[in-house]
Amino acid sequence: MALSDADVQKQIKHMMAFIEQEANEKAEEIDAKAEEEFNIEKGRLVQQQRLKIMEYYEKKEKQVELQKKIQSSNMLNQARLKVLKVREDHVRAVLEDARKRLGEVTRDSGKYTQILESLILQGLYQTEYTGILENLILQGLFQLFEKDITVRVRPQDRELVKSIIPNVSQKYKDITGKDVNLKIDDESHLSQETTGGVELLALRNKIKINNTLEARLELISQQLIPQIRNALFGRNVNRKFTD
Repeated sequence: MALSDADVQKQIKHMMAFIEQEANEKAEEIDAKAEEEFNIEKGRLVQQQRLKIMEYYEKKEKQVELQKKIQSSNMLNQARLKVLKVREDHVRAVLEDARKRLGEVTRDSGKYTQILESLILQGLYQTEYTGILENLILQGLFQLFEKDITVRVRPQDRELVKSIIPNVSQKYKDITGKDVNLKIDDESHLSQETTGGVELLALRNKIKINNTLEARLELISQQLIPQIRNALFGRNVNRKFTD
């Protein structure tokens, strides 16, 4: 039985309504899925940015903390350096006072005569030891014995040293069994500003022994600096080794 136009139109409308409903449902499904994916992506991006921000501020916080530690360490080091400088200034002041006292000793002819004799004798033994040391190094191929020694002194000590040379020479011979020819340097002398002492020269001035009071004080002071520090400031419990 053939359908009438009305029936055909009715079926067409029914089909169109079904298709439209399917399209609407599909569109709603697509919208819902798109919104879900959008929310997921948005949440991912938000979380990603949140992590970046947290990481940035954690990094900044660590940088600030590190800067504080560096600044604190620098301030502590500066304070330590200031303390060390004050202590070293005190040590130098003690040594400088000792140098001034040496200058006062040289003005006492009695005490200074004894000091000069001791310094010259010690210098003679050191010159002899230089020869022995060279002899050991060269395995006996060469032996050095110094007999002629020049004594360099301050101008104001010239006569004093000249007067004690015979006594010093005799003492040296008594101890070593060797003669020594001591003469005062006529071409050069120690500075008048020197606190005192002598320089001994041998082998045409190739060997020089500095036995001035300043040189001996410097040698002794370098050896005694740890003890001087301890005497002035007490022992440093944080220091494992001494100078």
